[in-house]
Order: sequence, then C-alpha cells, then structure tokens
Amino acid sequence: MRKAPRQQRSRVTVDAIIEAATRVLAHRGWARFTTNEIAAVAGVSVGSLYQYFPDKLAIAEAIRQRHLDEVLVALSGTDDEVEQEGDAVAMLPRRVERFVDGVIAAHSVDQALHRVLMGEVPLAARSSYPEFEAQYQRRYRALVAESRGPGESADTEVAARMLSSAVEGAVHAAARRGDLETPVMKTELVRLVLAYLSDRQRAGRGSIGMRVAGVDTASDPDHNAPTPRLRGC
Repeated sequence: MRKAPRQQRSRVTVDAIIEAATRVLAHRGWARFTTNEIAAVAGVSVGSLYQYFPDKLAIAEAIRQRHLDEVLVALSGTDDEVEQEGDAVAMLPRRVERFVDGVIAAHSVDQALHRVLMGEVPLAARSSYPEFEAQYQRRYRALVAESRGPGESADTEVAARMLSSAVEGAVHAAARRGDLETPVMKTELVRLVLAYLSDRQRAGRGSIGMRVAGVDTASDPDHNAPTPRLRGC
C-alpha cells in the first residue's frame, strides 16, 4: 500500500476500494482486473485509488491478506480442546475429524475468490502468502506429531508434506466439482487421513512393513519419501 489511511474518511475509502476490487477480481479474474473498473465500482476517482495503491498488484495483495486472514479465522473456529488423556491411537479419530472440519472450512471461504488468488494472481514481492503457508503447514505437522504412536519416528516433516499433498489435492478437486461441503466428502477425507496416520502408527509398532519400490519403509529409517511442492490452501 502506497499510503496508510490515518483518518476515518481515508479508511472508509481504502475499505471501499478493497471491497470493490474483491468483487471485480472474483467475477472477472486477474486478466480483466483493472484499476479503472475498480475505481468505478468503488465510486472513487482513479487518482484517489492511486493515492493508496501504486498498481493493481498492490490491490490484489491487500485482497489476499484480507482473504487469508479470514481463512485463518475459519480454521481456528474449528479448533477445540481435545481431551489429552489416553494414547495417540485412542484420540486419533477425534483429532482427525476436527482437523478435516478445519480444512473444509478454510477452503469454503469465498471459493471463487480463492481460486483466482491461488491460481491466477502473481505473488507480490512482499506477499502475505508465504507466512500463511507456513502457518497452514504447521497444522499438518502438528497433527502428524500428535498422532505419533510408540516407536514411530519423530521426524514428521516428510509425513506432513505427503499428507498435505493428498488432502489438498482431494479438497481442491472437490471444490471445483462443487461438492466440498457434502457429508460424504467429509467422511472420505476423514477416512483418507485416518488410514494414513493409522498405518504410520502400526508401522511404528512394527506390526507391518510397507514396501515401496522394493524398499522396506518400516525397517529402513534412511528411506525418504518424495516431498512435492505444496500450494497450501
């Protein structure tokens, strides 16, 4: 942002610009996102717009920041105090259900805008996205760490990335189809996450040994699964 609003009138103008720009971006996409149309929808002059934002990317970044803040609020809204007593195996289903609720809530915040922001808008030099991505991925690492069974490796980074890739891929596909918030989608996501984490717990106890490309992953601590590049939420 070029100039931070200090007076109430200036803050109202900036809010009007961001809200108008959000509507334009969600409905028209990045290619047709222009400062002239934003100003017209906001009811301000182009000159007034440029007092606060140097270009359309700066406006898009303000939209991204506001949207990601809303996503984090949606995520935190599904957090609750899961009883800490008992072993990891007993508590796993409840933890996974609350985790999936958070993922679905996060991806349900203004889905049209989310698709444009994640798929079309380039990142600004000082984008808020990397910090959001770090916070989002910490939730996966925490889930893997909290569900770790006796004897299971304490290295959760690779497992968290693998789980994130699987869940985010399924969620994004469901959002495109329009069935993200259906009961069956939640059920299947819970099943997917439970299957992965339960299998890791069993492997940690030595009851199974999965073989991937001829490598016994339960007995080979040096085996590293691939770590695909993630795109968070």
